[in-house]
Amino acid sequence: MGLLFYGSSESPIRIPDRVLAHVKVVIATKLRRGESFTMTWRHPAGEQAGRSTIWIQPSIPMRFVFGTAEPEILDPALLQTYANSANSSSGLTVDLEEHPAVEHTPTR
Repeated sequence: MGLLFYGSSESPIRIPDRVLAHVKVVIATKLRRGESFTMTWRHPAGEQAGRSTIWIQPSIPMRFVFGTAEPEILDPALLQTYANSANSSSGLTVDLEEHPAVEHTPTR
């Protein structure tokens, strides 16, 4: 299980490593372009019901922590889905229960 530390909060957002790897690429790409956006997710089972949204912008510190030492294999189709979502008016929507399977030629 991966962790996303956002801003000054000491409580991380728990995200499966495979999902976090894809989210990291999309966030880094958007921030490199100087583009701010929102990221929304439903609270996973075992947490208080509901959903959360955070504002992603270059001045807010973030740290990605992965539970595994080896980098995840990225699925180009999932990256495209997340990028399209991040570029929409509703922002990036992430399914924390999702465990994406690699369907295309993997990239690192």
